[in-house]
Amino acid sequence: MNTPHPDRPDGPATILVIAKEPVPGRVKTRLTPPFSPHEAALLAEAALTDTLRAVLAMPARRRVLVLDGRAGPWLPDGIEVVPQCSGGLDERLAAAFAECTGPALLIGMDTPQVTADLLAPALADDAWQHCDAWFGPAADGGFWALGLADPRPRLLRGIPMSTAETGALQRARLTAAGLTVRDLAELLDVDTAADALRVADAAPHGRFAATLAVLDHRGGDPR
Repeated sequence: MNTPHPDRPDGPATILVIAKEPVPGRVKTRLTPPFSPHEAALLAEAALTDTLRAVLAMPARRRVLVLDGRAGPWLPDGIEVVPQCSGGLDERLAAAFAECTGPALLIGMDTPQVTADLLAPALADDAWQHCDAWFGPAADGGFWALGLADPRPRLLRGIPMSTAETGALQRARLTAAGLTVRDLAELLDVDTAADALRVADAAPHGRFAATLAVLDHRGGDPR
């Protein structure tokens, strides 16, 4: 288990990153074709690397990778690793929050264009004043970020995941519980080759964009 950077200031919230080990055939399967399973795994690793870099740039109480699989050389110092539980995605997200004390912000590995500036509103010192939850909508109808001042697992359990209605249903669950919700910027998940191109254009200086450029050069432009 890695230890946090000692020179990073403590923050009010824990940052959770839920992810899969970037193994060919297990990650980014919708990128195949045009990419091979190996190339899709390289893109997944690059996306995770960019995401963790953004997380390390922010003050946090803890920085935790909730991982399905094993950590590899791609894991930077300053990130704790805990295993995902079994069950559906709603159960795995709920379990990740259940291990937190105090406010927590959860993000995925599918938005490598995320930056410290995009995360900042939910991680500022005053982020939880007059606010119970932060919600980051995804362009496909899901969500890329969810922050809870009181990380109650029941706020996630039973929400149908990976549908065009997931984000709306999750946000409605929060408001129905009487929570004051603030929104983060909408981001595009990387699911398809077209998504990958758009995200790389939005974040041209990250490892994801660099990896995509190499794969385009070797294997042809997926457009």
